[in-house]
Parts: sequence; structure tokens; C-alpha cells
Amino acid sequence: MSEISTKTNASSRKAMITKLTSTAILSAMAVLLMYLEFNLPFMPGFLKFDFSELPVLVGAYALGPGYGVLIELLKNLIHLPATGTAGIGEASNFLTGSIFVFTAGSVYMKNRTRKGAIISMAVATLALALIACPLNYFVTLPLYGSVLGFPMEAIIGMTAPVNPMVTSKTSLIFWVFLPFNLFKGLVISFLTFWVYKPISNIIHRIYSKTHD
Repeated sequence: MSEISTKTNASSRKAMITKLTSTAILSAMAVLLMYLEFNLPFMPGFLKFDFSELPVLVGAYALGPGYGVLIELLKNLIHLPATGTAGIGEASNFLTGSIFVFTAGSVYMKNRTRKGAIISMAVATLALALIACPLNYFVTLPLYGSVLGFPMEAIIGMTAPVNPMVTSKTSLIFWVFLPFNLFKGLVISFLTFWVYKPISNIIHRIYSKTHD
């Protein structure tokens, strides 16, 4: 009986080591991709797009939604020393990213099929876009104004040349932040759909070897 218990404990430790190793690797990939941010031609310059949510979403699917949030946290903490937003951008990125990957991972855990993956991505993209609206309106934008001295008038002024429909804080949310997050969720979902399987196979192969 004690021998079985010992083997079970050893197996659990190896599984945990595999998950932590995978978390570290995916976090490093996410940080690298976060540094490779760029402007979108149809969005104002203060909104940067990157693919860092891709390895985070892979982690949420392969390891579980909680690990997805952990990877999201590590990504933003590691990027924090290089921030130019007093941590506001990283905090916002963590919250919105966590909503996205935790929702996707939670839905996928209930139906681990191709159809389940598509449904989870659709639900997560909608959650990201809708929850990010009040978050930006009531928290992120006011913080940029109070902490960094970046007034709303300046933000609207930067946006108007790209999108003349933006004339107020409310229109900024609905004509910039909402479509930006929808676009981001769709792009990350599309890419994850195609790369998840090979990456997941590598993780599970490592996991299986630790149990041999």
C-alpha cells in the first residue's frame, strides 16, 4: 500500500514539474511576443497590437484556465520594468487577458473537442470585448488622466484622424476599444486554433514520459 502511495506521490510531483515547466516556457514566449507590439493602420497610435495572448491561450487549453491566468500574470510582471504607462497598461492587459483566457479555458474544459474549442473562443472573444468596455471607461482611461496626465481631449484628438466618428469618451469606447478587442480576440483565436494541437501534443508527450 505504501509503495502505491509513493508511486502516486512521485507521479504527482512529476506532473506538477511538467506543468510548471510548460508554464515557464509559455510565459517566456508570451513576454517575447509582448515586446513585438505594433500599430494597426486603422487604430490610433496609443493602441498597440501583439500576439502575446497566443501562448497564454494555449496554456489555458493545455494546462487549465488557472494556469492561463498565471501565465498572463507572469507575462505582465516580467514586462513591468519596461513599461511606459506606470503599470496601468500591464494591469489592464492582465485583467482583459485573464478574462479572455479564463473564459476560453473554462468553456473548453467542459467540451474538449474541435467544436468546443470554437465555441470557447467565440464566447471568450465576446467576454473580452464586452467586459473591456466598462473597464476602460471607468478604470483605465481615468487612470491615464490622473496618473500620467493624459487628458481625454488628447486621446480623442489622437483618435479623430483615424476615426472621425470618435468625438467623446463614449464614442471612443464603442468605435475604438470595442472593435479593437473584437479584432484581437478573433485573430488570437484563429491562430490558436491552428497551433494549439501540435504544441499541446508536445506538452502531453513530455507529461507522458514523466509517468513512464
